[in-house]
Amino acid sequence: VPDTLVVIVLTTAISWASRLGQAHGVVIFGQVDGDLPRFRLPHIPRYADSKDIVSSALTITMIGVVESVIVAREYAGRNHYAVSSNRELVALGVSNAVGSTFRAYPAFGSLSRSKLNDRAQAKSQLSGVITALLVIASLLGLLPYLYHLPRGVLAAIITDAVISLLSATPGAIAFLFKVQAWSDLFLLLFICFCSVAASVETGILLAVVISLIMVIKRSNMPRIKLLGRSTENDNDFYPIDGAPPPSRNLLRRLSFGSSTDSQDDEAPSRGAGSSNSLSTDAQARHIDGVLIVRIEEPLYFANAGQLHARLNRMEMYGDMRTHPSEAPRMSPTRAVVFDLIGMSDIDGSALEILLGIVHEYARRQVRVLFVRVCEDVRARFEQAHMAAAGGDYDFSDIGMALLHLEQQLCISTA
Repeated sequence: VPDTLVVIVLTTAISWASRLGQAHGVVIFGQVDGDLPRFRLPHIPRYADSKDIVSSALTITMIGVVESVIVAREYAGRNHYAVSSNRELVALGVSNAVGSTFRAYPAFGSLSRSKLNDRAQAKSQLSGVITALLVIASLLGLLPYLYHLPRGVLAAIITDAVISLLSATPGAIAFLFKVQAWSDLFLLLFICFCSVAASVETGILLAVVISLIMVIKRSNMPRIKLLGRSTENDNDFYPIDGAPPPSRNLLRRLSFGSSTDSQDDEAPSRGAGSSNSLSTDAQARHIDGVLIVRIEEPLYFANAGQLHARLNRMEMYGDMRTHPSEAPRMSPTRAVVFDLIGMSDIDGSALEILLGIVHEYARRQVRVLFVRVCEDVRARFEQAHMAAAGGDYDFSDIGMALLHLEQQLCISTA
């Protein structure tokens, strides 16, 4: 028997027997109109402000959807079942559309009620159907028996359910301290403060807006690395970002056991005849006049917009950590080699941007070569006539591209 049901029955009986409401002034549940609403199409009142209605509807929708998604993911992970966000949204939309014809409140997933459902050991969606039937039965016949139920008991049940949801919070904060995720920790504390100082709705809205800004910012920056040639092996190329060179164990694992799609950021790009026995004293050095750029993710309209600006910065400084106010330190660029090992796809907008970059390099008489191009991207390049624009993409590795620059274009890559 659920402990919540036992508490309600016992406290109601004690309140009735002791006359807590009449004799001691305890706030009780009281009398509630239990008539079921009739079907009626919703309409906007004549003197209502349409702007207020729209803004309130958007706020309710945003908060409700966010809370529903949080609840679904929380209990899906805890109870090991899959959740489809699309189906959740369809279910919420249909239920609210039907409920509006009966003047129902907007219905979304609830943290507290979901916790109560979980504590009652519900196993399927049938629990929701049974709950709905019990609510209807309560409205029609059980409300008079709940007249003496103290409202404080209802508040205590909800509070207990919400507090149990916070059981993982200390561990989460300790973990953020451990990994020194200061930005995440600051965001957590800031949202908590706004929720307490203003309202829960304000906290959720701020969390959604800040999260969207962070996602847009990170999506807007393409993941690219400037590569340099190894001082120990001319056929190995490392990111020039100040990171320590990879160890022998990492190279051995990447060479014999890893997929190129899940390649580590600091793993070397290999040229023809590369060796696996690289010294850990190896460093990456720039090739004079040649820019080697590894693109580590698919390009699409959101992250391709900053590609040109980041390439210009690499050309001038050879390192993304250098502030743009400093004087350029790189020699004029004569060739650019794009390593597309991580670019498995490219959409039309990003392809147009990349084609414009190739045209700009061609106008400056800078040769552009693409290496390790996958079949899908190669087909897109052929459709866009990339070769005619000045971008060659028939090279299997960086070493072959540099050899082509030395033999055909007389560009020294030593």
